[in-house]
Amino acid sequence: MVLDTGRGRDRALEDLVTVAQRIAVAIESVIDGKAEAVRLALTVLLAEGHLLIEDVPGVGKTMLAKALAKSIDCTVRRVQFTPDLLPSDITGVSAYNQERRDFEFKPGPVFANIVVGDEINRASPKTQSALLECMEERHVTVDGSTYQLESPFMVMATQNPVEMEGTYPLPEAQRDRFTARMSIGYPTAAAEMEMLDTHGSSSPLDQLEPVATGADVRDLIRAVRGVLVSAQVKQYIIALAAATRTAPELRLGASPRSALHLLRASRARAALDARDYVIPDDIQALAVPVLAHRLLPTAEALVERQLPEQVVAKLVAELPLPHP
Repeated sequence: MVLDTGRGRDRALEDLVTVAQRIAVAIESVIDGKAEAVRLALTVLLAEGHLLIEDVPGVGKTMLAKALAKSIDCTVRRVQFTPDLLPSDITGVSAYNQERRDFEFKPGPVFANIVVGDEINRASPKTQSALLECMEERHVTVDGSTYQLESPFMVMATQNPVEMEGTYPLPEAQRDRFTARMSIGYPTAAAEMEMLDTHGSSSPLDQLEPVATGADVRDLIRAVRGVLVSAQVKQYIIALAAATRTAPELRLGASPRSALHLLRASRARAALDARDYVIPDDIQALAVPVLAHRLLPTAEALVERQLPEQVVAKLVAELPLPHP
């Protein structure tokens, strides 16, 4: 029985790696030279999380979100966040049906497997808060009625840096619901030349075909849940989260939710490496993208330009590794 279970787990991991590689190749046919960004997006998807992509305009934030959404044959909805967007424009609204003489719920764009929120920080905090319930609890409550969201469910949101004009900073509760934040950055000269050659006449996104289905993704998520995490590695995660709460450079440390997200993301990263167990290297590699966007630096740290990313990297370097 144990051997059968082991072989079954090995087969599930092999299938996971194969499907994940197909998705990654499809995305990289659209996004040139950003393999690490694609890998993190897949990690968040398999960890049942949500991804925040923050960078300056024009580097491919929305293109990455669209490419991931289009490479999977499932329902996809895109929301362009603007200052006049209302919460009901996202969650849906109850409208009166004249024929039935009753109120009827009209689902909003959040009722999709992958929701692409473009420039999320251009909407007001009131509208941004419409995503809080669905991102954490996977359901939406409208007019006293609760509607479940279909699995898989992932919000991929893009945002411009807060110093850009017309932006609102995301509230702490909203940022804490994003599993990871990443920055795409400018492409290399070779990748930019490739982009000019391939994107100059037509968009590769138009030729992108789905290489996996929603059912495939659900199977992959189940396989990731079976990845083993030892008690020592869990203690390492807790110690890292606790270190952010006592760091003198931070006035807001990592929440218990962030430790849970780090655990789930490390499982997904291990599975993508064809491992059925998590090692400390997984935690160290994901600590900055999973934790940094939730932390608030002190005024002194801001003056000294100590960013949360630098603080997390320093804590990872100083924290002793768990004993085997």
